[in-house]
Amino acid sequence: MTPEEYLPISGLQHFAFCPRQWALIHLEEQWQENALTAEGRALHDAAHDADFTESRAGVILARSLWLSSESLGLVGVSDVVEFHAGETGVSLPGRRGAYRPYPIEYKRGKPKAGNHDRLQLCAQAICLEEMTGCDIVEGALYYAAIRRREVVTLGEALRRQTQTFAQAMHAAYRSGMTPAARHGTACKSCSLVDRCLPKLSGSAQRYNERAIEALSGEEEV
Repeated sequence: MTPEEYLPISGLQHFAFCPRQWALIHLEEQWQENALTAEGRALHDAAHDADFTESRAGVILARSLWLSSESLGLVGVSDVVEFHAGETGVSLPGRRGAYRPYPIEYKRGKPKAGNHDRLQLCAQAICLEEMTGCDIVEGALYYAAIRRREVVTLGEALRRQTQTFAQAMHAAYRSGMTPAARHGTACKSCSLVDRCLPKLSGSAQRYNERAIEALSGEEEV
């Protein structure tokens, strides 16, 4: 895979949440903002508004770092990466000593039951590992609704899941096909619900299936 074929890291969260939503955004280039996405965009803009700043002793904050992973075929920009001073790690321009990277992804809402957000964070960690040569055992998701971090252990199971979803996303991109709509509880908060039309698409699909079954029955008679 060449760098030109790399896909956005942010798409991994979309794909894991709903492959159809991902396809509408990344294949059909449709996007429709609502109050939830506007709030999320403002949060990310705030996280990306600086370069290096020191927040406390032994920790350097880096915002908007360019990330890429050859193994995942993904590329993107981080929200925040903390570099913690330690005995091992990477050197930073103008800084003494070694620092270990600790990725932090900012999210608008509350912690979710699924792994959608954790997959995106794990992909960022894998990017940083390939770029720095450091092992990253954990990162954090910052949720604005509760103003608190959720520490995420970047174990083997999550890494395998991240690799699997990245491969599936690349396969979907190569196919160029938008999956059929499937209505669910998450649809009400999706900014693309008016374009996806999951209820209408589902009804049309069921109608076509019943029509085909009826025609097949007539032919058999």
